[in-house]
Amino acid sequence: MTRELLSRIAETLYWIGRYVERADDIARILDVSLHRALAGEEDGTAVFAILGHDGAEPLTTETMVGRLAYDSADPSSIAGCVRAARENARGVREIISSETWECLNVTWNQLPAMRGAAERLGPHSYLRYVRERSALFFGLADATMSRDDGWRFIVLGRSLERADMTSRLLAVHHSAVSGSPAATSEPATWRLLLEACGADESFTRTHRGDRAKVLEFLLLDRLFPRSVMHALATAEQCLAELAPHHDRAGMTDSARAAIGRVRMGLEYADVTSLQDQLPQLLIALQEAGTAAALAITDRFFQQTAPTSWVRGGSSWAGV
Repeated sequence: MTRELLSRIAETLYWIGRYVERADDIARILDVSLHRALAGEEDGTAVFAILGHDGAEPLTTETMVGRLAYDSADPSSIAGCVRAARENARGVREIISSETWECLNVTWNQLPAMRGAAERLGPHSYLRYVRERSALFFGLADATMSRDDGWRFIVLGRSLERADMTSRLLAVHHSAVSGSPAATSEPATWRLLLEACGADESFTRTHRGDRAKVLEFLLLDRLFPRSVMHALATAEQCLAELAPHHDRAGMTDSARAAIGRVRMGLEYADVTSLQDQLPQLLIALQEAGTAAALAITDRFFQQTAPTSWVRGGSSWAGV
């Protein structure tokens, strides 16, 4: 990392990337959950637990949407993520481009109107708006920012969040179908998973709708940008450019080591038995994400511990 980029600024940019990606991914997860709820396939409990909510109050569709989408005081909701990203961006306006700042500012200011429309017409328009604005932010960042350390920290945050949330979507899917073997072959079940990852069209073009290839595509595909493999490789590349490794042996960068080990495990995974390996792979991914986030905080920021999700009574730090 260059000397010119202060630790505080680096941390702010990193969390902008994570928060915008998190808003996008929560919108995707929530949209899938709502579709399944309408079909009577689930009540949203798994989604609540994975996104860190205790679920103490009675769980309804309105409760789920209210807490996961609209509650701006909750940093694990869509509105809370957009608010946090915008507040962070306000403090680094001299680092990011004016277009990226305007994107976040407009998105935040338009959320109340989008919520009003969603309360009349249904939440899907709100969720679609968040996904589109998240894509616009990252597109503007790619188009208008120099490929310097500031941009790298945004991409690093996005990549770690994306790998984590894609694995969470797989966990939601696995939880939903594990008790019903017949559901694993249902086209609608796989279609919802692919749509949640923004992968439906790309998967169809690549594998012609072969459901046996879904896990391979979401976990291992090197060309699809929302796959776990692609996100991990991008994060690893960002870390390599931020802190070049010059040791003759070994890897002293703990973050790169954690990401590299799990990425290599995926590189050489047995494609034919991915379904059986999935629980172990998801655990390894979560552990690697936690270790990498802690190592990044310790090396580059040295100020605050990463934010944690809580699932099933245990913390998943840094995600």
